Amino acid sequence: MVGPYARLGGGDLRRNTQNAPMPTPSFRLDAAPAGVRPRLWQRRLTDLLRRRLERAHDRDVLVNAGPGAGKTLGTLLAFRVLQAEGRLDALCICTHRTAITEQWLAAAARLGLVLGDGLPSGDGLVCSYQTLARDPGVPRQRLLAHAPLDRWLLVADEVHHLGLDPEEPEGGWGCGFEALSGGAALRVGLTGTPFRADRLGFCAARAHLETDDDDGGCHRVIAPDLCVEPRELIASGDVRPLVFHFQDGWVDHQRGEGGADPQATSPLSEERRESWRARNLRRAVALGEPDGIARRVLASARCELMRLRELDPSASGLVVARDIDHALAIGRLLEAEGDPVRVVHSLDPEAAETLQRFRGGEGRWLVSVDMCAEGFDAPRLRVVAYLTTVVTRSRFLQAITRAVRLDGEQAAREPVPRHPSSIHAPADPLLMAHASGWSLSAPYRLRPLPDGAESETDPGVGGTAAVLPLRAVADRAGGVIALTGPELPPFLTRRGASVTSGQAAG
Repeated sequence: MVGPYARLGGGDLRRNTQNAPMPTPSFRLDAAPAGVRPRLWQRRLTDLLRRRLERAHDRDVLVNAGPGAGKTLGTLLAFRVLQAEGRLDALCICTHRTAITEQWLAAAARLGLVLGDGLPSGDGLVCSYQTLARDPGVPRQRLLAHAPLDRWLLVADEVHHLGLDPEEPEGGWGCGFEALSGGAALRVGLTGTPFRADRLGFCAARAHLETDDDDGGCHRVIAPDLCVEPRELIASGDVRPLVFHFQDGWVDHQRGEGGADPQATSPLSEERRESWRARNLRRAVALGEPDGIARRVLASARCELMRLRELDPSASGLVVARDIDHALAIGRLLEAEGDPVRVVHSLDPEAAETLQRFRGGEGRWLVSVDMCAEGFDAPRLRVVAYLTTVVTRSRFLQAITRAVRLDGEQAAREPVPRHPSSIHAPADPLLMAHASGWSLSAPYRLRPLPDGAESETDPGVGGTAAVLPLRAVADRAGGVIALTGPELPPFLTRRGASVTSGQAAG
């Protein structure tokens, strides 16, 4: 690599693009609410909720749909229809962040719905999980004063945050939501990642028993009632496809680091020993080596963003950093190349304002520590560099799907399939496995119940019978991303090489 990229490191960038003809977009939102044309899955959601209202014992609905699918608008449209039919009177939206609360209020206003922030107004209210955790009795009384609970639709946005631990029945956000929502007509859980790293159950989701074909044992699992596959959204032009670029190489472990042998080396992409894999990733995201893996990841990401900005000057990039010091160091590297950079982290009192300005077009790169996951919506984001040691599937998917959205102006000028966004990361085996299955919808296996707990019902998942039929709408698992390699070249000089995947078109 030559020119301004050389200072960040080298690395080839290879892509496999497939541009087969696909259908036209399935959804359009005009300026007026009357111009809303729901997507097919949003119409199915309305039908599903209508049927569930007719079955009083079956009040929980779990919807799995990623960024760009239209969960917010689809839920509001469904409520509006059911309210007009006289089936529901009021709507309560519960969120995990203040910024998300504001987005719900704005979307409701566009559809002519009046929701209060903290107090019911008109059609209902929007409140935070933190408010419920402090004292769920107060908002519950407010709901009862506004309408009978059996006339309310309760919505839990990013519902996987509402974990329920049978060993700690009084703790966490989930308990607050349970206390608020008991007796509601329906509880709808919305999520783009319907699973948790701790394998706990969560609210507004129902478990059922599943037999393992390998050992014949029974396990409690959760699967969505309605699943919107990324490949369907890509095919219809509603979101962008993703192209993955994984930077491979050898990692040298010097004497004294984590007990490693003197001068021991390990291939980043092929290491299967967990302790070594974790050590490899820590070294891979470090910025100390001028020609190291992290700088090569940044160089390829920067190269791709510059190419995209030739077509769209507003295109921008996101770097997910390990910690605050790491983020600041990455920001200095990018600024040294002449790129305008904004760094955000949870200790920055101006982080929310910085994110808002970035959405509006300020800055070319956003370097983030735990600030740009669920709910962060910036359609100009086209490149993501993942340089953190957090390798859980949920965190990785939340980060990379920041780059799938597009706004109305972009949709009007781009063909279908849309121009792909680009993901860059070290060739960690777990990250590559997550990339391979990012469009898959698989049942989520729960942690075994503690000794003595009931097995016929699931007190950790909404208190609903575990053997209830789970799916009301037939859905299929999404297609697997075509991921090539990784193939390690002859590392005679023990230098990294680039391993690149194909386009994730489902």
